[in-house]
Order: sequence, then structure tokens, then C-alpha cells
Amino acid sequence: MVATAPGLGEFIDASPSPFHACDTAAARLLDAGYSELSEFDRWPVRPGRYFMRRAGSLVAWSAGAGLIPFRIVGAHTDSPNLRVKQQPDRCVAGWKVVALEPYGGVWLNSWLDRDLGISGRLSVRDGTGVSHRLVRIDEPILRIPQLAIHLAEDRQSLSLDPQRHLNAVWGVGDAAESFVGYVAERAGVPAGDVLSADLMTHDLTPATVVGADGSLLSAPRLDNQASCYAGLEALLAVAPDAFLPVLVLFDHEEVGSTSDHGAQSNLLSSVLERIVLAAGGTREDVLRLLPASLLASADMAHATHPNYPERHEPGHQIAVNGGPVLKVHPNLRYATDGRTAAAFALACEQAGVPLQRYEHRADLPCGSTIGPMASARTGIPTVDVGAPQLAMHSARELMGVRDVGAYATALQAFLAPQE
Repeated sequence: MVATAPGLGEFIDASPSPFHACDTAAARLLDAGYSELSEFDRWPVRPGRYFMRRAGSLVAWSAGAGLIPFRIVGAHTDSPNLRVKQQPDRCVAGWKVVALEPYGGVWLNSWLDRDLGISGRLSVRDGTGVSHRLVRIDEPILRIPQLAIHLAEDRQSLSLDPQRHLNAVWGVGDAAESFVGYVAERAGVPAGDVLSADLMTHDLTPATVVGADGSLLSAPRLDNQASCYAGLEALLAVAPDAFLPVLVLFDHEEVGSTSDHGAQSNLLSSVLERIVLAAGGTREDVLRLLPASLLASADMAHATHPNYPERHEPGHQIAVNGGPVLKVHPNLRYATDGRTAAAFALACEQAGVPLQRYEHRADLPCGSTIGPMASARTGIPTVDVGAPQLAMHSARELMGVRDVGAYATALQAFLAPQE
């Protein structure tokens, strides 16, 4: 399958939470002949195509015979959003209210006056143990109403308090009801069997190709499901040759990656070691192969905004539909150095796609990615790359249609470079 904007839209629409993103990727991998492995089992010693999951993270690889270095595409499944508090039920002025909390660097005003659904995971009593069930309600059950302009102290702007101003209404009445109980009922689970809930909101408007010429894709969660999709398409298109191709999708990048399945965990390093050991290698082989490998940290990039061009570095204007972006930061908010930049530039050249180069303004704080953390954790040289977009961290974002295919093609060439 060729990576396309409609294909990316389908991936995003199917993946309102990190758990669902992994489920969507897993379904594609299974259809392509990959086998799912459990961390708790011994892994097969024979070559093959495999993947494993740890909560909202996934690692997939295609292993041939012999011990060869890795080429890895890394992305993240999570996006800034509003998540349901553990005890969310409120009753305020006759309104039934669900208490929400920002996750990551949310652009708060973009979530107001939108029809919101709910997705995530329920942890449910299952006999003497616990099972985890995905849940998804694609109906407009929540809404965060904007304050009327007539009641604002300043009619030009409104400052939002994340504690007080981002709770959602879901009905009217004088008594608070159990929102988690409602979600459990919709999932076909007795409310009393729910031991824990990881629930979050999502915008219900489907991903849409927009613009008079159909050149743009409007969608939620482009940061960073566009990279998950492009990396997945790249992996499915290659086979092991001089390098063993790997796709790793981490959760929790938007909140620092410090978890048991974030980029600062042992997830990637342990999977790579087990791949080597299953192939008959030793710990010495692991330590030998890692510095000979390369990782592309695939995250989205800032296109130059037409209404705020002064916010961008003048010498690094980034165009939508202008091709993949190589991201450099001298203070290592991105992991790129000269060695790894050259490798990705060569991949774009071999793929026949244009390459853009991005640096952040020196007088503005720069975001980061999984790149520096994964590189430091594994010792693998890393390059930070992305596709250009506008409205990053908004409830709805914008990118170029042509960039979808160019991004995936460049990542494919990175995973399987020509001799």
C-alpha cells in the first residue's frame, strides 16, 4: 500500500488514543503477515516478521538470518489532549460536569466548543485477575462551552485556567452521575467491575482533505500519528538486507517520556537485545551492533506560518508540500549531528524527494522529541526528522497532502538504503 493522505486520515480516525493507535498498527502488521510476541514468552530463534506491545507502545521488526545493524524509525502514539480525572463527577449550577485535565502541551482554546467523544482503556476485574479493554464512544457526549463574550473582562482575549475552565458538560440535572459508570455501560462492562480507567477526549470531526485544490489535510493528532503511519508504511515496504528494519512507537512523549514504555524506558534497548540473542548473538554482539545502527526520530515539524512569519528563523523557511524536514538544534533539543544528517539527506536523495532543513529561532524555547532520549538510552546515533504542519498541539492540525507520501518514501529509503 502506498502512503496517501486518505490512508493517513483512516489511520487517525481509527486511533483516538495511544492504545487504539497501537491496535490500528497491530491490525495492519497482522494483515501483512507479522506475528505478535509477548514479552513474557521466549521469542522464536527463526527469522521472521514480529511485533510486540507494551500498553500504548509498539515495536515491530523484520529479521533475516545473521547479525546485522539496525535501521530504526521511532515515533510516538500520544498527542496533547484533555483527559478524564480519576473522580470526574461534578454538579455545578444545574449542569452535569466531567472534570478534565490537560495532557501535554495542549493549545487549550482549540478544545472549546467542539463535539468530543471518549476513548481509552478500562481495567476490569476478570475472575481473580484483571483484563484491559479498549473503549471508544464516537458520539458528541462532551462539550466545553466558551464563555460568552458579554461576560468576559477582556473581549480581545480570554485566559483559561486549566483547573476551572476546561471541564466539560454532558447533561443537565441536580445530581452528579458516574461518568466512568456510563462509559463502562457503553462498553458492556458492569460498572462495579471497573478497577481503573484511562480515558481521554477526542475531536469527532473526521480527517478531511481541504483547500480549493485539495492540497491540505485537516485532522486531529497529526502530531504524531502522521509519523506513526509513515513509519508503518515504510516498514511494511522493506525487508532486511544490510540492515534490520525496526519501527518503534512510544507513548508519553508529550509528557517527557519517563514511563515503563516511553522513550526513556528500556523498551527499545531490551527488544533490540532480544532480537540479537534470538539470532544466536551475544551481549558482545549487542554492544557491537548498536553504535553501527541508526535511528530516525520521526516527529512533525513547524511549517512557516503565513500569519506569523516573524516567529520563524528567517534562513529556514519550511513549506507545506515541500518535502520531509531535517531538524537540527545545537543545544540538542534534537539529536541530529553531521553524521546522521548526512544519512537522512542521502535517503531523501535516493528516494527522489526534496529535503528541507529546520532550525528554531534562538530567542524562542524549542520543543524536543524522542530523539535525544532514545539515543542517550541506547547509544544509537540519531537524526530528528519530520513532516511540515501548522497548528501543532491544537485539537485540529493541518499538513500538506503531498508530504504524506514523500515522508513515508524517505523513511523507507532510510530503513533500506541503497548500496
